[in-house]
Amino acid sequence: MTYSLVARDAETGELGIAVQTHYFQVGTLVPWARSGVGAVAAQARGPGADGRGRGHVEVRYGPLGLDLMESGYSAEQALKALLTADPFADWRQVAMIDATGGVATHTGSRCVAAAGHRPGPGFSAQGNMMASDAVWGAIAAGFQSANGRLAERMLAGLEAGQAAGGDLRGQQSAALLVVAGTASGQPWLDRQVDIRVDDHTAPLVELRRLLRLRRAYTTLEAAHVALAKGDRPQAETLRSDVLRLAPEVSELRFWSALDSAAAGQLDQAVAILTELFAAEACWLEYMRRLPASGWLDRDLARLLEARTTGSHVSAKHR
Repeated sequence: MTYSLVARDAETGELGIAVQTHYFQVGTLVPWARSGVGAVAAQARGPGADGRGRGHVEVRYGPLGLDLMESGYSAEQALKALLTADPFADWRQVAMIDATGGVATHTGSRCVAAAGHRPGPGFSAQGNMMASDAVWGAIAAGFQSANGRLAERMLAGLEAGQAAGGDLRGQQSAALLVVAGTASGQPWLDRQVDIRVDDHTAPLVELRRLLRLRRAYTTLEAAHVALAKGDRPQAETLRSDVLRLAPEVSELRFWSALDSAAAGQLDQAVAILTELFAAEACWLEYMRRLPASGWLDRDLARLLEARTTGSHVSAKHR
């Protein structure tokens, strides 16, 4: 009893799935994706094992669908093979997209109304037990009209679906999963976005907040890399982006300030750290501990402490 979107970014090859439902921890059941392979949404409850009563989501459509696509099946071929082997296919709702952007979607005739799907070029929107049959079309339209990166556009699709009524029962959990278009051999790096809201009165609002934080943290990492490569202008641009994306996060302000100091921009670093240390003294103590681990030059740490707290510093450190 869920609505979702599977999609591929035509430019980057990224593959993703976004989902929301009135049920706990949807992110552990519905969304599946594998870099260079595809994405799957496995949703809608089937009957019990004896064919009666209320069963569970058939989660195996996710990993098995990805395995088939990785072995060379298209999304359409993979979904057809799994449905053929499933005696309860009429209760299932499943959407798959492969690495070429091929889409396959199934909404079984026994899914709880309103249920249906709307495929398009490089995506499929679907839902069951919706407030009305306008929801999946709204998801598709919201996704297609949105700008930005794949995760942001998929989230816009879910928001449009919610505005059209969403799940008949309301909202509870949501998830957003995006993987790289080409596998690197390091799956933990290939997960571009992997965020979940397990239980919330407004899960899509919270999901958007978490996506903003995800972008801020990955931007900080990019700033670290740029500084390490000696590209100070790029590093400074990225640090500015970090502070714009998540000015409320102390951790990000702290490390952005230390990077600025390492790049010779002491006044900027001191301004951030002075405010931070006054509000949360733990960050000053944290900075004092960094030189022993080689994470911060000892003389620079002393200079920053002197300028932010007004403590004495020897002339050679001024």
